Amino acid sequence: MAEKQVHPGLKLALEMGPIAAFFIGYLWLKDEVFTFGGTEYRGFIVVTAAFVPLILLTTGILWKLTGTLSRMQVMTAVLVTVMGGLTVALNDERFIKMKPTILYTVFAAVLAYGLMQGKSYLQYVMHAALPMQDAGWMILTKRFVGLFVGLAVANELVWRLMSEQAWVNFKTFGLPVILFAFMFAQAGLMSRYSVEDDKAE
Repeated sequence: MAEKQVHPGLKLALEMGPIAAFFIGYLWLKDEVFTFGGTEYRGFIVVTAAFVPLILLTTGILWKLTGTLSRMQVMTAVLVTVMGGLTVALNDERFIKMKPTILYTVFAAVLAYGLMQGKSYLQYVMHAALPMQDAGWMILTKRFVGLFVGLAVANELVWRLMSEQAWVNFKTFGLPVILFAFMFAQAGLMSRYSVEDDKAE
């Protein structure tokens, strides 16, 4: 099914809104303790409990508006539901903190498996938006594998060795900035292997 056109601002708000809401909610409730059914829950757990249905709601709205969802969006929603649910059910914030590690590890493993088969699964997902020669896709895919492995390791180090506030800052600001900087750094590769340049030659 072809993706329906949605205003970029609305799409960005739906994709980034839950993350922003999580950050704001955490700052607001991080020092609070709530009691439900005789069990005490820290503010982090309560914010996580609200984050799960919010990410499902915005993902559902995106699907309704665009008619399609990327594999990354689906996997993110599933992992948030599972890890967030475990966080709340077991009253243990470690599960939601491990979510980025699992997500990036899975992405790295899938792309690496494709490379071993001589294929770029990244090309299957992004080829329409980024026309490049096959050789360029193979290089870009190898770089993405390295990026995802690095992000998984970084997430583990941050949540295990640093404060909760540091992890929230890293997840909210650090990860998006790293991904943006990485894509910006690939401009030369994309230009060198672009289909348009190949045809012009």
